Amino acid sequence: MNFTNKDGVLIVKDIIEAIQKNKDYLSEIDGAIGDGDHGINMNKGFTMALEELNENDNMSSGFQVISKTLMSKIGGSMGPLYGNFFRGFYTVSRNEEVIDGVIIGEMLDKAYSNITSISPAKVNDKTLVDVLDPAIHAYHEVYQSTQKTKESLEAMVNASKTGLESTKQMIAKLGRASRLGERSIGHQDAGATSAQIILETFATSAIKLLK
Repeated sequence: MNFTNKDGVLIVKDIIEAIQKNKDYLSEIDGAIGDGDHGINMNKGFTMALEELNENDNMSSGFQVISKTLMSKIGGSMGPLYGNFFRGFYTVSRNEEVIDGVIIGEMLDKAYSNITSISPAKVNDKTLVDVLDPAIHAYHEVYQSTQKTKESLEAMVNASKTGLESTKQMIAKLGRASRLGERSIGHQDAGATSAQIILETFATSAIKLLK
């Protein structure tokens, strides 16, 4: 099962809409142990990206627009992190007319490696890595055994939810929240939250397109 890169622009638009809808929720999560502006900054960047999209964009060029916008216009750590994340999606898929389960796996791997190349974050540091790592591993585990894209995406979503929940019991090791030490326990991480939203939206929208 697969979908065309052209039709895949729906995924880009759905991810932007999901961030916009969760703007207040993301800032509320961030407010508990951070600056409280994660939702504001994410919404600003993704909304600006939406304004840059045009009718000729496909999935790859849409992700490139998000990447460039976040890298150039959003400060803090999330601009570069997510800018590089979506650049990974673009880099792998840009020359592909058809997107299948193998390409999706490569997109996820490149996006994740782009994150780890610029961030020291490891699993259990209470960051977006605690969502990305188990989610992407789950995708590959199911795909390697079944070759079924839909089931692999569903496994990714389930693992992303488990990963997000796990951040509540972690002590923050990086960023502003790390200053709180053990007081950060009991709160889920804002970056992990937006990562989970992005992965789930990607999966849900891709499943709709699979033929």
